[in-house]
Amino acid sequence: MEYRTLGRSGLKVSAFSFGTMTFGGTGMFAGIGQTVGSDADRQIGICLDAGVNLFDTADMYSNGASEEVLGAVLGARRSQALVATKAFGAMGEGVNDLGASRHHLIRACEASLRRLKTDYIDLYQIHNQDLATPADETLRALDDLVRQGKVRYIGSSNHAGWTKMKALATSERLGLERYVSQQIQYSLIRREAEHELLPLGIAEGVGAIVWGPLASGYLSGKYQGQRGPQATRLSDALLASYDDDRGRAIIVVLEEIAGSRAGASIGQVALNWIARKAGVATILVGARTDEQLRDNLAAAGWSLTDAEIGRLDEASATPASYPYSHHSRFGGSRNPAAPLLPPVA
Repeated sequence: MEYRTLGRSGLKVSAFSFGTMTFGGTGMFAGIGQTVGSDADRQIGICLDAGVNLFDTADMYSNGASEEVLGAVLGARRSQALVATKAFGAMGEGVNDLGASRHHLIRACEASLRRLKTDYIDLYQIHNQDLATPADETLRALDDLVRQGKVRYIGSSNHAGWTKMKALATSERLGLERYVSQQIQYSLIRREAEHELLPLGIAEGVGAIVWGPLASGYLSGKYQGQRGPQATRLSDALLASYDDDRGRAIIVVLEEIAGSRAGASIGQVALNWIARKAGVATILVGARTDEQLRDNLAAAGWSLTDAEIGRLDEASATPASYPYSHHSRFGGSRNPAAPLLPPVA
């Protein structure tokens, strides 16, 4: 397993990490996964044996059950793991039971600590941007949690580029704790992060934690030309949006590359493509079964060639929207594509 520095911090995270949205399995998350007890314990063991050190959850996953299961199965192995969780989503019926206000974040953090059965959270992330709360209020609350020892590092998730940059500038101006990570959607199907979020992360020292690397399973190849069962992550509507000419062309290249490598799966090829992209610190893999988990983690054992990366880049390319199309058309070498940008020293 390769270990990478998380943004502009001294924290090392495994190139592949484990997302525990499948833990708990209640309410709207029941169809995603219902892993509990010995099954969850075994999957954590598989991850640790493979060298995974980062485990990601959120308070809203199964209304806290994911955190409870993760905390219970880590147990004495807590010191071997970096625990990341998130806050923002509604955790009650009250008007202040969601968002990134000081009121909500402090209560949410304390509740997560109880559910996770731990004294500290390694990485505490704001699950969505909150335009109703001033950036300095959110950051002061997070800074307080770090100073109190309840949180060690902070990050964001699903923020727009401008709100992320505003937060970084606010931290700089006020001398507050700074986001070291951004959890973002990124895959061969969804490459929008290359326009702004990945370049921002490279330039400002914010590591990308990638979610959705297999596009809800589509890039494993098993859904091509089908309609997704209700008990999977991939709804019929989402599948239809992925399974077009471009999506099928991507699958063809994935199949060809996987077929040329003994023992490699289509999903491993898709994961490897992300692992080679600049700005990516770690890739979240999630699995309903042990077999899926082992297959995904096996991607850590090999790497794609530059030629294979180029084939996948070409198959998954999409026309840039404005203003990015304008940048590339008239900026030339002054505006290189995001994956080509070098890290800033």
